Amino acid sequence: MRATERPTFESEASKRIYEYVERHGTAKRNVLLDIAPVSSDEFQVELDRLKSRGYLEEDGGTLQLALDVGAIEEHQTDVGVVTIRPGRQQDFEGLVDAIRDVTSEKTYVVAESIAEQLLYEEAVTRHNQVASRVFFVATIDGEVVGWTHLDLPQVAKVRETAQQTVGVKEDYRGAGIGSLLLQRGLDWAEANGFRKVYNSIPMTNDRAMEFLGEHGWETEAIRREHYTIEGEYVDEVMMAYRF
Repeated sequence: MRATERPTFESEASKRIYEYVERHGTAKRNVLLDIAPVSSDEFQVELDRLKSRGYLEEDGGTLQLALDVGAIEEHQTDVGVVTIRPGRQQDFEGLVDAIRDVTSEKTYVVAESIAEQLLYEEAVTRHNQVASRVFFVATIDGEVVGWTHLDLPQVAKVRETAQQTVGVKEDYRGAGIGSLLLQRGLDWAEANGFRKVYNSIPMTNDRAMEFLGEHGWETEAIRREHYTIEGEYVDEVMMAYRF
């Protein structure tokens, strides 16, 4: 299933199974059988239908979303071979750690909210009838060292715009990983029919504004004194990239 495809269901049992996995990131078969209002035989039919439609995939009795968001890439950088791939539930702790590393400077408010949302929901990928989110991660020797995140609304009037964030752990900056992640997210958004991606940054985050500007992003608006950071009012810079 594509992340731009709104999920639809042929039965209440199918809907319940999918929604449970979507909310929790992963789920065991026996747990899903308990929450589905059908017999074990009917449950298997519903589960097979979800898997054949590309909604869910199974590994060793554990179900997770089967979103098709692209392939694995490898890049040679000054800090070694960097793998950029779709994020998965197993990356949860590494993702939170990477976001926390970047947001420790308190100049990336949107990313801070994403970290809080991840911790609250405990699910990396979300895809329901209201909104979706996907992550691409950069890893070195299995460690998550950076991410790019796309928040994808399902409401018709804003379905062609997406919010993108990107960040790299401090120890791995300066090797082009942020540029690789940013471009991976932009390429995916363009290929999936989005006409614009956007981000909002405190005026004090000069590095982020310069980084995005160098990659073709433009300032669309400024909201005066939108943030309160360490007791000071700070303007919000709203930036966007158009395809």
